[in-house]
Amino acid sequence: MNNNTTSHDQFHDNSGQDQKGISKKRYMPLLLINYTCLFVGSVSSSLLSKYYFNHKGSSKWVSTWVQSAGFPLLFFPIFLPYYLFKCTQRKPFTRFTPGILSLSIFIGLMLGLNNLFFSWGNSYLPVSTSALLLSSQLVFNLILSVIIVKHKITFMNLNCVILLTLSSILLALGSSHDRPHDLTRENYYIGFMATIGAGLLFALYLPIMEMIYKKVYCYAMVMEMQLVMEISATVLASVGMAWDGGFAEMKRESREVFDKGEGVYWATVMTNMMTWQLCFMGTAGTVFLTCSLTGGICMTALLGMNVLGGVLVYREEFGGVKAVSTVMCGWGFCSYVYGMYVSMMKKLDDHKQINQAIEMAQPQTQAQVVTPPSDHHLGLGV
Repeated sequence: MNNNTTSHDQFHDNSGQDQKGISKKRYMPLLLINYTCLFVGSVSSSLLSKYYFNHKGSSKWVSTWVQSAGFPLLFFPIFLPYYLFKCTQRKPFTRFTPGILSLSIFIGLMLGLNNLFFSWGNSYLPVSTSALLLSSQLVFNLILSVIIVKHKITFMNLNCVILLTLSSILLALGSSHDRPHDLTRENYYIGFMATIGAGLLFALYLPIMEMIYKKVYCYAMVMEMQLVMEISATVLASVGMAWDGGFAEMKRESREVFDKGEGVYWATVMTNMMTWQLCFMGTAGTVFLTCSLTGGICMTALLGMNVLGGVLVYREEFGGVKAVSTVMCGWGFCSYVYGMYVSMMKKLDDHKQINQAIEMAQPQTQAQVVTPPSDHHLGLGV
């Protein structure tokens, strides 16, 4: 009876709160908030970065720096719940061990390098081309997720990866005519390879973070790790800017180069800093609450929105090749979402069957204990 009661209690405990310390009532709103941050941050940061380059902004270090320099925004979700709203008993950075600190710094430096590659590619390629090229990160994400965090390869996620890979190959073969007239072939291919490199690093970043998050017991610690990572990436970008004269170039660029004026320049930089933080915060939260592969799938789904944003906002060409690539990208994403739905329904059915089995077994066990022993069992029978 004790074993069955314990299992029953554990089942109800797990149904009320998951292993990451998030109640079921809070899980879905928190996941939706992170999805929203990821959506808004990804689309707006991509468009603002292109706006910067379209209006004669040319510093790749500035574009790299703004991707992480908005880290002070992370102070709000880290410190306000404890010091202002009093909605948590955990003090910020509790159980934040030296090992977690070292990992956060290392991942932050890797993220800073990824930001540089992304800026390099985004400065040379149209938004639609760079966005679709970044979809190639998903195939790397799947492979690395299998190796690092032991994800299983299923028909649905493999089908998704194949479709997205074919989409990227199709784009690569047919998009060379899409480059701006003043862009040399050499710089175009540098941007092309830099974007692929950014996809590779990001694909490595996601499963590594999922592996690290298994040692993290609450969402607040995820934001604390994100703060350390963004500070590390900002230090890397700041060193590069100081070495290459980027800070002086930023002042000169705002006053003399940027064709929309100094006020619009700084508004663009500051807004871009905020949108990038939303993007990275949403990515980290999504990986923590789900898994690295789901985070990669969500990023890939948003690439389609970036493509449409580049076409609608900047009037970029959207010919047959990009149309087919976008359809294949959407097709692959939908197949993965369907696979997630089937898997989720199967798990719900399994949990329902387990719950029914526990409920059926418990009364029988209680009846056996409560029933008094017969005379035969007492040795008094004839």
